[in-house]
Amino acid sequence: MPEHHALIIDDEVDICELLELTLNRMGIKTHSANDISTAIELLSHQPFTICLTDMKLPDGNGIEIVKHIKQNYSHIPVAMISAHGNMDHAIEAMKAGAFDFVSKPMVLSELRHLVNAAIKLAEAEQEILSNTNQAIINTDSENSGTLSSFSSKKLLGESPAIQEVRQLIVKLSKSMAPVHISGESGTGKELAARLIHETSPRKNAPFVPINCGAIPGELMESEFFGHKKGSFTGATKNKIGLFQAANGGTLFLDEIADLPLPMQVKLLRAIQEKSIRAIGEEHERKIDVRIISATHKDLQQLVHDEKFRQDLFYRINVIELQMPNLRNCIQDIPILSQYFLSKLNKNLLNNTEIKLDNNSIKELQSYDFPGNVRELENILERASALCENNTITAQDLNLSTSNLTSKQSFLEFDPEENTNGELPNREKLIFTLDATKWNRKAAASILGISYRQLRYRLKKLNLE
Repeated sequence: MPEHHALIIDDEVDICELLELTLNRMGIKTHSANDISTAIELLSHQPFTICLTDMKLPDGNGIEIVKHIKQNYSHIPVAMISAHGNMDHAIEAMKAGAFDFVSKPMVLSELRHLVNAAIKLAEAEQEILSNTNQAIINTDSENSGTLSSFSSKKLLGESPAIQEVRQLIVKLSKSMAPVHISGESGTGKELAARLIHETSPRKNAPFVPINCGAIPGELMESEFFGHKKGSFTGATKNKIGLFQAANGGTLFLDEIADLPLPMQVKLLRAIQEKSIRAIGEEHERKIDVRIISATHKDLQQLVHDEKFRQDLFYRINVIELQMPNLRNCIQDIPILSQYFLSKLNKNLLNNTEIKLDNNSIKELQSYDFPGNVRELENILERASALCENNTITAQDLNLSTSNLTSKQSFLEFDPEENTNGELPNREKLIFTLDATKWNRKAAASILGISYRQLRYRLKKLNLE
C-alpha cells in the first residue's frame, strides 16, 4: 500500500493539530506550514498526495498556493479551508483549480470523505490520463475509425474543438467543482457530463440524470429531496429523492434553466449547505453530490431578465464547458456518420451494410445542422430506410426539407391522421423534431398534441 503525505497550511495551531490528528488516524503522514513561503519550501523537497490550505495566511492568500501547486505540481489535489458560509471564497478557490473545500468549523466525517476522495483521485491519475488525454485508433469491428476512448462512452471526433473538450474533461474530472455545460440542443451535453463522472474518483458511484423541464412543478421538491410517508396527500410511502439517489456520485441537472424560481432557491441552499431535508422531515441530512448542470438557453440573459437567480448561476457555473456546434466541426462528420451507420447496420438482417457515397458526405459537410449531432443521427436513420442498393445518396439525405422552419410546412400533414388520434408515424415525428431543432415543446405544439404525449411516443420509438 503506498505511503501518503498531506501538506497542511494554516496559521492557527489548533486547526493544524486537529487536521494532523485526523489524518494520522487515517494512516496519512502530515507536514504543516504556517505560511505560503514555508509551504513552497516543503513542496520542493517532499512529494505530497494532498494539500489542505486555509484561505487567509500571514504572507498572502490561499488562492496563491492553489495556483502555485496547479502550475508546478498539478497532480496534487488542493482543498481550501473556508470560513463557514463564505461560499464566495470557496468558489474562487475552485475556479483557481482547487479540488474541493471544507468549511470551518470542520465536520470530521466530511473531512475524512474529502481526503479519501483526494487519495482516490491521486491513485487514479495515471489511469485517467492514459484513458482520456489522447486519441487512439479503435480497431474494433463495430466502431472502426478514429475514435477517442472514454471509459464506457465515447466522444467522437478529431476536430480542434472536440480535442479541446476532451482535454477540459480530463481537468474537470480532477475537481469536485460544479460544472455547467452549455451548447445548442443535440451537441452531446449529457454525454460530456457522463464522461466527467466516469473519469473522476466518483466513477463507481451513481450518475443520476434529471430533465428539470420534464417534472411538474408541484412534484419537483419531492423528486429532488424526497418525502416522508404521510407528509402530504398521496404520500403513501417514504420516497428517496434524486439528491439521495446520487449521494457519493454526480447529479446531472439537464435543462436547469427550466427550474421555477421557488425551486431555484431550494436548490441553491442544498448546494451551499451540502444538505437536504425531505418533505415532512424535521432535520436536514448531509449529502455528498457533485452538481453538473446543462442547458441550451443563455443563462446570463435569463439572469438579466430576472428569470434565473444570479446567486444560483454563480454557484452552478464555477466552471463552464462549452460544447461545440457540429457545423463548426465538419471534419468530424465522416467519423460520426460511420459510427451511427455501424449502429444501424447491427440491426439489419443478412449482414447488410449500408454505406454513404462520396457525394452524400459532401452534402452533409455543407449542411448547417441546426440539430447538431442528434440531427445527424436522425438524418442517417431516415436515409437508411429510404436508400436503394444499400447506399445512401445525397438525394436520400433530403437535406433541403430537413431544415424547414415554417410552421405552415409542418401542418401540411394531419397529426391526427392515424387511428385513435395517435401521433404521426416515426418519419414525420423525426421530421418535425429536426426542423424545430429538437425543441420538444415546439414540436408538440406544431403536431397539436401535449408535451406529455410527445414524450411518451419518443420513449416508445426509442428516440429519447
